[in-house]
Amino acid sequence: MKDYSNYLEHRIFDVVAEAAAEMNKPVYVIGGWVRDLLLNRPSKDIDFVVVGSGIELAALVAEKLNRKGRLQVFNNFGTAMLRYRSWEVEFVGARKESYRADSRKPIVEDGSLEDDMRRRDFTINAMAIGLSKSERGRLIDPFDGIRDLENKLIRTPLDPGVTFSDDPLRMMRAIRFAAQLNFEVHPESFDTIKEHAERIKIVSIERVMDEFNKIMLSDEPGKGIKMLRAAGLLRHFFPELEEMHGVEVVDGKAHKDNFYHSLQVLDNLARESKDLWLRWAALLHDIAKPATKRYDPDVGWTFYGHEYLGKKMVASIFRRLKLPRSATMRYVQKLVLLHLRPIALTESIVTDSAVRRLLFDAGDDIDDLMMLCEADITSGNPEKVKRYLENFRLVRKKLREIEEKDKLRNWQPPVSGEDIMTVFGIPPSREVGIIKTAIREAILDGIIPNERGAALELMRREGEKLGLSATESKN
Repeated sequence: MKDYSNYLEHRIFDVVAEAAAEMNKPVYVIGGWVRDLLLNRPSKDIDFVVVGSGIELAALVAEKLNRKGRLQVFNNFGTAMLRYRSWEVEFVGARKESYRADSRKPIVEDGSLEDDMRRRDFTINAMAIGLSKSERGRLIDPFDGIRDLENKLIRTPLDPGVTFSDDPLRMMRAIRFAAQLNFEVHPESFDTIKEHAERIKIVSIERVMDEFNKIMLSDEPGKGIKMLRAAGLLRHFFPELEEMHGVEVVDGKAHKDNFYHSLQVLDNLARESKDLWLRWAALLHDIAKPATKRYDPDVGWTFYGHEYLGKKMVASIFRRLKLPRSATMRYVQKLVLLHLRPIALTESIVTDSAVRRLLFDAGDDIDDLMMLCEADITSGNPEKVKRYLENFRLVRKKLREIEEKDKLRNWQPPVSGEDIMTVFGIPPSREVGIIKTAIREAILDGIIPNERGAALELMRREGEKLGLSATESKN
């Protein structure tokens, strides 16, 4: 059997082995670090399991590394964590677990290494490498995890019914690992997920969404989300996305499947950007199409106003899924609301006014919006795709030209409401709003340049129309 000692040359492994020897306890590196080593992937975490007290081992290691002040101890779980260089290092005592039917919180008891490996979620995470002198570098693989790595399979060490019923979050994790690693879930394990899918509802939505967001950040997130739906999990926590699936046919006319279209847009965008929330905008850009779907005998299927309803739905979805509801949510809402605007510019003559208004509304998010719109081209007709991309190139060129000339990105009015009130000697009122709107519309329509002098002149003219008189000069 291969000796892995040469992979244990970092100081952390020597220090942990030395501390465990002082405790007279065997110690192993286990789980994700071993898996990623065998896959030749970088790993940010190292997990150590000791047949003894994980907290005691962690305290000794922290003392030897002069990092006692940075040790985090979780007495309720019998674990401890230490940051060392670029790693998060976790220590746990070998244990065995049992579960109640109504909870995913285990009853934990001390156990052997075999007990600890048996409780792991998947075979590829149930491998360990010995650190103690007598076992240093020896791979321990009781469930043939190496074979599953070679076959690109996610499989449970024990009966999948027990594994998934005990801890339903593992169903999400199975699909998350499959998405991240481009693996498949073993057929028996996948069938068992379908049988137990409803139990995902006992898991907190925060934990579910942590796994979902890891799927969203994978190289091909659409694959993972398709698996979630096929396994019956998606409908239990994300019914709005599930409802997008399917095609309706009337009078021989069908609309496209908006579920698969949205995932294709997501995958297209994922090839260009790793930004999680831009990916969310891609996933949700057509989320309101089921609710706005109508059939018109003259024009076929329509989804009028889906961008406006979609913006509202983003807020309710983020609230229910416990996603960030600050600037992050507003960013996704903005892109969902505006996603048709650049497309409309490609289908007609691009006027300076339309481009100005798009820049005004999109602000600093204009580049992300354009990236989303380009990802939204999912036609199977290469000529059509080529034509749309060329049109988008022209829109981008026009955007650059207008921005250089008019400086409308994150626009601030050259004349403020305070300026208007001072010049005309009036309090906050309807007239102030009318004048501000007139100045903004004139700039966006290209009637006046985006400059203070021109705006002040227009302000005075608009004030006169409203019967206002300037009381002082304002430069």
